[in-house]
Amino acid sequence: VSLGNICRSPIAEAVFRKLVTDEKVENKWRIDSAATSTYEIGNPPDYRGQTCMKKHGITMNHIARQITKEDFQTFDYILCMDESNLRDLKRKSNQVKDCKATIELLGTYDPQKQLIIEDPYYGSEKDFETVYEQCVRCCKAFLEKPH
Repeated sequence: VSLGNICRSPIAEAVFRKLVTDEKVENKWRIDSAATSTYEIGNPPDYRGQTCMKKHGITMNHIARQITKEDFQTFDYILCMDESNLRDLKRKSNQVKDCKATIELLGTYDPQKQLIIEDPYYGSEKDFETVYEQCVRCCKAFLEKPH
């Protein structure tokens, strides 16, 4: 989960989807991404993120959406990008009666200890590449963890 669901979270979603497909465990996972805000609902991922993912041979098919009450009730994990997302998600989860999701920063899984995945929206292509690299490290570590 990220603020608008057009930069960081669709990259993380696509990276994780590729990892589980490569490991042939995709049938064990339900993968999606979402926004804490309503800013970008209905929009495709940022073109710079799409360019970055194409460069790495990863397909990204996503339309921005906002997180729902049902997400808190059905997903086991909701992983987000920064402290602001984490606060918003915890606040929203408190309004859901039977929240079963563990809400964490995706960066807690980074072997390089980069806890926050910074928003590249106002940055350059290089910033999208950094997000991609962080997502690969974090998603690999998350997948290797026992679930």
